Amino acid sequence: MEEITKLASKCRVATPHDTVTNSECVYTFNSPYTSDHGIVVNLQTFVGSVDEMAFTKSDDSEPGLFVRICKQRVAKTSDDTAMEGNDTAATTAATKLGVGVEGGFQSDQEKYETISSYSIVVIGKGTDGSSTSVRAELPYNDSTKNDFPMAVSQSADSIIHHSGLAVQQDLSAWELDAEPKPVSKYAENLPFVENGVKVSPTPSDWKCEKSGDNQNLWLNLSDGFIGGGRKNWDGSGGSNGALDHFIETGEKYPLVVKLGTITEDISTADCYSYAKDEDGPVIIPNLKQLLEKRGIMVAGMQKTVKSTAELEVELNATYAFDAITEKGANLIPVAGPGLQGLQNLGNSCYMNSVAQMLFSGPIAELSSRYGASDGVTSNPLLEVSPTSAVNDLLCQASKLSSALTSGLFCGPVPDSVEVSDSSSSDPKHRVAPRMFKHVVGHDHVDFKTGQQQDAAQYFQYLLEKLDRAELGAGDRLKSKDGSDSILTTSHLFSYKTESRLECEADQLIKYKESPAETMLSLRIPMSKATTPDIEMPDLKKQKSEESGEEGKEKKVVPTVTFEACLDEWSASTTIDDLRWPHLQNSISSATSRSRFVNFPRYLLVHMQRYEIGDDWQPRKIEVNIEVPEEISLQDLKGTGPQDGEKLVPEESEGGGEATSAPAAPTVDEGALVQLMDMGFTMNGCKRALTAVGGSNVEAAMNWVFEHSQDPDFNDPLPEGGGAGTQESASSDSGVDEGVVMSLVENLGCFTVDQVRAAVKHCAGAADRAADWLFSHMDDLDGAIAALESSATAGASSEPKTKPPLEDGEGKYSLVGLVSHIGKNTGSGHYVAHLKKDGKWVIFNDEKVALSKDPPIQHAYMYLFQRNDTAGSPHPAY
Repeated sequence: MEEITKLASKCRVATPHDTVTNSECVYTFNSPYTSDHGIVVNLQTFVGSVDEMAFTKSDDSEPGLFVRICKQRVAKTSDDTAMEGNDTAATTAATKLGVGVEGGFQSDQEKYETISSYSIVVIGKGTDGSSTSVRAELPYNDSTKNDFPMAVSQSADSIIHHSGLAVQQDLSAWELDAEPKPVSKYAENLPFVENGVKVSPTPSDWKCEKSGDNQNLWLNLSDGFIGGGRKNWDGSGGSNGALDHFIETGEKYPLVVKLGTITEDISTADCYSYAKDEDGPVIIPNLKQLLEKRGIMVAGMQKTVKSTAELEVELNATYAFDAITEKGANLIPVAGPGLQGLQNLGNSCYMNSVAQMLFSGPIAELSSRYGASDGVTSNPLLEVSPTSAVNDLLCQASKLSSALTSGLFCGPVPDSVEVSDSSSSDPKHRVAPRMFKHVVGHDHVDFKTGQQQDAAQYFQYLLEKLDRAELGAGDRLKSKDGSDSILTTSHLFSYKTESRLECEADQLIKYKESPAETMLSLRIPMSKATTPDIEMPDLKKQKSEESGEEGKEKKVVPTVTFEACLDEWSASTTIDDLRWPHLQNSISSATSRSRFVNFPRYLLVHMQRYEIGDDWQPRKIEVNIEVPEEISLQDLKGTGPQDGEKLVPEESEGGGEATSAPAAPTVDEGALVQLMDMGFTMNGCKRALTAVGGSNVEAAMNWVFEHSQDPDFNDPLPEGGGAGTQESASSDSGVDEGVVMSLVENLGCFTVDQVRAAVKHCAGAADRAADWLFSHMDDLDGAIAALESSATAGASSEPKTKPPLEDGEGKYSLVGLVSHIGKNTGSGHYVAHLKKDGKWVIFNDEKVALSKDPPIQHAYMYLFQRNDTAGSPHPAY
């Protein structure tokens, strides 16, 4: 107690606004549940860690005061459950898609109780200055807390009872959000046709009066007509009989109720209004009276069919849900190094899938750089102070990769697993990547939310963040092959493309290399899709075997080959109305084609499975992609200029750099205003005035009338260029000023300097620059200052010339998939399949199992590894 008393003056009391990490070590995924030692939380900084990491990168030579938090989860006895009124909870089937809500799945709180224990600990540095040792430890509970100095007990209590860093992300229940159903304005005075129609109380007697269908039936509350329900968005559903009847009767009888959903609790009945000003689910307060007029007595009625909301839950999974999650397959669960599941934090499966693909082992270089070489606390990237660890990307990436590659937090392997079911997991074996999610997405407008996001966009954003952090890591990150330069994570995926343009006017050819990219995005050519003949005997047999419980036939989905997608990407295309400087800026069409400049070590292929529909909403293209596990891209390698080809003269490429080119005239501001007052854009007016000498308004007007349909009429002029200059000049900052000025005008809310900084940061990519600007609007100037500071900090480690991109034989093997289930990338669910030791493994958040049928045809992202690198990781990582 004497040592504790000496340190009491350093204790602070945590307020609700303080960040308190009381549920997890900031360096590892050790939690109060992981071991008998739990975690220790500093009573001064409120940072939690394991004992040995408590003084990481700390200059403090004096010992510190901590509260140790240990927890154990134990199953409640049947007597405990009965006392709480939940004696039937375990055997009652869930009727609602939710956890811990009435009618939903049983939550952990209902099945388990937590036993907590605390102690006050004095920890000091060891004699070697790096290790730690416990100097004193006393139990802390209700009977002993008064023995401690008041400052210590108040500090400890404030930490123990603090909501903690994870409280907003760790929800114990989730439920589908839905708008409350309105009361139909037609219910009170609904017309009722006295036609003597009575509805049979026997469900087997119900049939659509149009089609004869006996499923998905709706009763018109005005005239007693029974018709089939609407077709769903995926083509399934009813015969549309009820809606057709509403239209055929002059749209006078809008209210219907779904037969089979009517029970004594009349509020559970599925009611709908076809009226154009409602057209959706509604509440009908007088439903009971209207039903009685048709002979339906609700007393004693039982629900016999699924409601529209329940069917919508199924539909949201789309046609490929069972295939992607391998639902129903008797999968064998696995656990161990590289086989650790990740907890879903609420719509975080997009992050989990990408993290598994990058950090769990398929990419050996990243496992070496970020993973556990000798225990989860050994990586030098963890060597930051406890107060800095939470917001350090390299530390959190190492923390995550070390957990995934070590298998330290894996629980015992269960006897069996149902991949698509939700089940509880012991918290001592759970890996919840909250800190990683926060440090990656906290400054991004989308990734900082709890909403579902696009995994492909997240992959590219994560690579950018890692690159910047790696270049500014200093001594924490050194090349393992002894070289001075650091190869970034994106270097593993980077490739360039070569564009070959052939001018149709004179057949001269121009070659141009693109900036480095990290993801090959392929369009799916539905014109090349094939649909199997459903009348073939083998397919009839397959359909019969695959029919569901209700005998529904499986939907026939068209198929496109991966080769067809590559052909579409590499095919020659025609570009109309291209202006050619070597032809005195005259316009001519061109033929363009793309090829690879280099083949990266890992090729990430993104399939464009989503398109914008007629209603301007994203929709999924239902198609199977035949992707072989071995591919060759050798035929798509760029060759550069060939013998016999006539190239566009180099002097015309500089956009006015030749000495004979006249200087652009100065644009008269008054003339510019006059032209703009006539309704033309600023860029168009500048082009016109530049073309006629800079000040002649009449001549400029004539130029406008002749050139207003030019494709570049509204494009910004390059600095110092003429109206017909095709190429944009580059500024001293190394960015394309044409891209900068175009973004300034189109976005309309950013300065030239802000846009220039964003374009430079995003390597000249306009779309990524726009995304970066909007995601940093809260403190844009601060973000730009941070970029400049980071660039300065990384200047010493970043080479003046970037290392050459990797290249090799263009033969690849498929090693990973990320698949998406849902109508668009901003909803639904993501699942990863990765090849481990020659076997496919499914990573469905916390569910990890050997895959029997990986959904290669349905994947959204494909990870290929170049064959000549297999078993030979890059030594620099």
